[in-house]
Amino acid sequence: MFDPRDPVFLVDPYPEFARLRAAGEVHRHDGLGLAIAVSHGAASAVLRHRALGRIWSDAQPAEQFVSFNLLHRNSLLENEPPAHTRLRRSIAGAFGRGHVERLRPTVHRLAEAMVAELAERREGDLLEHLAQPLPVAVIAELLGIPEADRPRLVPWSNAIVKMYEYGLPPAGREAAERAAGEFAGYLRDITEERRRQPGEDLVSDLVRSELTGDEVVATAVLLLMAGHEATVNVIGNGVWALLRHQDQWRRLRTDLSLVDSAVEELIRFDSPLQLFERTATEDVEIAGFRVAKGEKVAALLGAAARDPAVFAAPDTLDIGRKSNQHLGFGAGIHYCVGAPLARMEIAAALRALVTRMPELELAGEPQRRPEFVIRGLRTLPVSA
Repeated sequence: MFDPRDPVFLVDPYPEFARLRAAGEVHRHDGLGLAIAVSHGAASAVLRHRALGRIWSDAQPAEQFVSFNLLHRNSLLENEPPAHTRLRRSIAGAFGRGHVERLRPTVHRLAEAMVAELAERREGDLLEHLAQPLPVAVIAELLGIPEADRPRLVPWSNAIVKMYEYGLPPAGREAAERAAGEFAGYLRDITEERRRQPGEDLVSDLVRSELTGDEVVATAVLLLMAGHEATVNVIGNGVWALLRHQDQWRRLRTDLSLVDSAVEELIRFDSPLQLFERTATEDVEIAGFRVAKGEKVAALLGAAARDPAVFAAPDTLDIGRKSNQHLGFGAGIHYCVGAPLARMEIAAALRALVTRMPELELAGEPQRRPEFVIRGLRTLPVSA
């Protein structure tokens, strides 16, 4: 069974996933301490089965992770009905007030400006100049975060999400709790300000909803972390894939009508989130594998995305792929509420790159982040 900390595995986990799929749809992974669903059908069943839920268990020792646990205990992602129903109703209602469409001109303006600056430099790190600042700027606009405070958001997010990895050393866990405390404190100040002086931003809408103060803070943190981490890594992983498959880059460059299908294919081809856990609330059977009540099972999204039973030539990058049934945004009641905004950002980044930097190419070997669950790059040097 694979070691999620093995650098060789992290470079390209997909051959190992194929081997596991050929041996069965669900396997016990003793190193991770849970079962893993590796076929598309089994992973989809894990995400949709109502007896498999997001049952939050506080990070331990709980007294050392007060802020981290508070954020997750009040999060949409870590709750099941009826709490999930109430949280999602308020959050979806706030999103439904036109925030995504309101941001469309801003998203395109930001992407164009960032790519224009990179084009003027003629070379640079795509992560530094586009993939990371774009989603941060967009989520900050969504939440109404003052521009001067935005540089603080990424370090907080990066520190917190490392807790989702397996075998994180004590220093990393301490950094995650420290970041959670600072982030929560900052957002409490923002929410109190919006109570006094509401604006047109999402936080103001959430403050006016039925959510508690802790739930508003947890929701804002979740939107920043989920919206930032996933989109950064789709853009980074995706552009790297396109530059390694020049036929697909040229195809996109000559036919911009493929942008939307390219977005879906890049999410499928190298999933930014590789694993998503569930806990059994009763005995469950997934593809013939028994998961006992209280046990954990995970959908291995990267493995599901390369299942030949669902995707023709799954190891081939095909930006025109039809009926792309990837699970990159989840499935069931936990389907990503921010998916429309993420798609908009990725599409805007691709359009700006192919129109302003059509001769884009790699300028060196990218550096990979050494994590498994959140799959992405540290650097992506490019030139044009």
